[in-house]
Amino acid sequence: MKREDDQELWDLLGSAPQLGVSPFFSRNVVRRVRQESGWSETVSQWFSARRLIPVSSFAVAVLAAALAIHRPSNITISQDNPPELLAAIDPQDYEVVVDLDDLLASEDDNVWTENESLSL
Repeated sequence: MKREDDQELWDLLGSAPQLGVSPFFSRNVVRRVRQESGWSETVSQWFSARRLIPVSSFAVAVLAAALAIHRPSNITISQDNPPELLAAIDPQDYEVVVDLDDLLASEDDNVWTENESLSL
């Protein structure tokens, strides 16, 4: 739009008061920022004792219920289908283990009956 097109409009715009920045603009901005709630206040409101105690007690109750309900499954080995590890053991190995158990048991009894082991 050219000035010659509408002279009255331009005169009206020219007579309007110019808006300027207030000398207290920065002070007012800083005051409003301080009045706004900050991040720390928001966090402290969410984690207040009024909310934290009921939520934590509920979490403890749920955990206790889960532990009370949880029952570990008992692993039973059927004779018809033994695991691979037990299937790989030779029956002669059982005899050796029984013999070693007997030997260890007799050694334990001998240690306590000997006089030499009691004297220091």
